[in-house]
Amino acid sequence: MVADDTAGSGDRSEGEKEMDLKEDGDVEMVVPASEGPTEAAVEPRKWKWAVIFLCFFGFMSSIKPGEPFITPYLLSTEKNFTRQEVTNEITPVLTYSYMVVLVPAFLLTDFLRYKPVLIIQGISQVAIWIILLLGTTLLQMQFMEFFYGITMACRVAYSSYIFSMVSPALYQRVAGYSRTAVLLGVFTSSVLGQIFISVGRVSFYTLNAISIGFVSFGLMLSMFLPWPKRSLFFNRTQNQEQKEVAAKSEVAAMNPKEKPKSRWRDSVLPQMLLELRNVVRRPNLRLWSLWWIFNSTGYYLVLFYVHILWNKVYPATENKNVYNGGVEAASTLLSAMTSCAAGFVTIRWNVWSELVIGVITALQAALLLLMGTTDNIWICYAAYVLFRGFYQCLVPIATFQIASSLNKELCALVFGINTFFGTILKSIINLIFADKRGLGLDVHSQFLVYFVYFTILTVVYLVCAAVVIIRHYRNEAREGGGADTQATPTELSPVTADSEVEPLSNGNSAKA
Repeated sequence: MVADDTAGSGDRSEGEKEMDLKEDGDVEMVVPASEGPTEAAVEPRKWKWAVIFLCFFGFMSSIKPGEPFITPYLLSTEKNFTRQEVTNEITPVLTYSYMVVLVPAFLLTDFLRYKPVLIIQGISQVAIWIILLLGTTLLQMQFMEFFYGITMACRVAYSSYIFSMVSPALYQRVAGYSRTAVLLGVFTSSVLGQIFISVGRVSFYTLNAISIGFVSFGLMLSMFLPWPKRSLFFNRTQNQEQKEVAAKSEVAAMNPKEKPKSRWRDSVLPQMLLELRNVVRRPNLRLWSLWWIFNSTGYYLVLFYVHILWNKVYPATENKNVYNGGVEAASTLLSAMTSCAAGFVTIRWNVWSELVIGVITALQAALLLLMGTTDNIWICYAAYVLFRGFYQCLVPIATFQIASSLNKELCALVFGINTFFGTILKSIINLIFADKRGLGLDVHSQFLVYFVYFTILTVVYLVCAAVVIIRHYRNEAREGGGADTQATPTELSPVTADSEVEPLSNGNSAKA
């Protein structure tokens, strides 16, 4: 089972512009910018306390000491499910549930203004741990995974909620606060779980009972969260709407013969959908969006099944010898460090992106081969920690590369669609290789499949890198070095509203 990967995947110190899955995240919404003075700017004391409370909520809702030990619990004598049942019948439900709930959660988050979705997430968390404690049948455990998928899909609400409280100038600061709170919560949760197991010698059942207390407290906190007055698509500020109406009136006056568009086409979401065709024409956006879809698919499949692999490599006879919590804590810490370090990388991404992605994907493929073939649990642990760290190193870079040239609405939609396509691909792979209705492979065979998957991606990336680099130096030689440009660091900061970007098909700028 995965820990809260809004903490692991796509840290908000990346500029808080991604949509993620994750313990290892899933999905995060892009920050909504607003024009003009906001309530947050007018009442600084009020928004400061609101941000503090939300960060406290994020920290507490991430503390689930039993989460790294769900798989050992299901396979233990306390539950007595077989490894085949957990691998081929229980775990696949998580991916299917996430795929089905993701789009409704994304839309409802904006339409209902965040808070109700956070409450739904809290209720789902409580349901997960109640089923874990009281459930005994295979069907009940599948329902547990169904609620887990709801919880993952609802993470978008937290990642975007905080930006409805403050002015755009404060986005980067509060992004760091919110992500730090979640990261610290996941780290604390994993450490606590390991201490309870290794030092306290508590049973898995007791650990899950403790987790129910924490998630119930998180649910209670969600009910006291302030209710935002604006959101990205459906609940825009009056100032925003007045500006858009004025702009449309001006356009109509300049083009009196132009037929007025339908109200549906004039709304934000349909316009963004129409503009997606322009996004796929931009090589840089296309590359990083494809990386987001394909690499995150493999990443999360590994996270979903790695605990089963550990149990097979080292079927511990005593709870105290299970170190899942410690390994998750170490991987969360390394992920935070690599994500932070990625912000200081200074290279020419338009030339070297494919090569960097290819090299890191190759390293991940090698680590997957090692995990799938070793019989040493400590090597398996170390390979997993490094695997997560490599992925998280590229997440903030991908976030910046995608978000830096798009407006807030289109950016949110791009990340949402990338995540949705990735979830569909995960479901297809699960259905073919893991589900008992497909091949129903054991966990070692699945990791060899993931190795082949990452190897194919590596070959594609490296071939594309060779083409891009050769083309670049040929053009540079032809232009006498004129194509050389100064490398700029990947600055993980919010996109300013007045940035210049290429026009879209309707004649407007992507920042309009």
